[in-house]
Amino acid sequence: MQRRGALGGALLFLLAACDMLSSGKDDRSPAARPFPRADRPVAPIVSTRWSSEEARDRVREADDIMDRAGIKPGMTIADIGAGEGYYTVRLAKRVGAKGRVLAEDIMPEVIEALSRRITREDWKNVSVKLGAPEDPRLPENSFDRIFMVHMYHEIGEPYAFLWHLSPALRPDGEIIVVDANRPTEQHGTPPRLLSCEFAAMGFRLEELIPKPTAGGYLARFKRIAARPDPASIVPCTYQVQE
Repeated sequence: MQRRGALGGALLFLLAACDMLSSGKDDRSPAARPFPRADRPVAPIVSTRWSSEEARDRVREADDIMDRAGIKPGMTIADIGAGEGYYTVRLAKRVGAKGRVLAEDIMPEVIEALSRRITREDWKNVSVKLGAPEDPRLPENSFDRIFMVHMYHEIGEPYAFLWHLSPALRPDGEIIVVDANRPTEQHGTPPRLLSCEFAAMGFRLEELIPKPTAGGYLARFKRIAARPDPASIVPCTYQVQE
């Protein structure tokens, strides 16, 4: 009887393991599973800011980045990983009453705080949206520019994320990435790795500009090809040294 009970327990354990495998349970969301995993570390989200707004304004960070990105009145902009809204409100001022800014973040408490700021400061041309780690959930064919400032290294599913992001750009739109030139686990993205991951999704690097006042560099990308079939994507190889 004891032997039979041990065998029965082992059988139940094996059946449970098989059920988990057959159900496809893993640590990835259903929207990410069709895509390859990134071959690189992912930096944890440790803060919604990397410097104070006053310090950033003293070096004209936002003005310089917006100038380089070609932000003009009347444009529609998405600010991904908007955090406390440093770029959101400055983009809103630049695009003016005829323009629009959509501020997105994946943390509900951040979105709630940003919504209070937008209401308090009366930014009528700004809306906020809760996204998902693998999908920013943006409306298609809507944006002249999509900003990702000091947040790309925190994207755990870059191929799923960029694949879902791509349709939101207008035909002549651009993605603007600001990040530090250091390993992803150190809260940066080496430019070569960034370009490779974007290229895998049909984007071409138009310009890479050192921006020490913004904590690293600015990269401009345009979409030049259709989104690939997720199964055909080959992940970029991560290299610590550039």
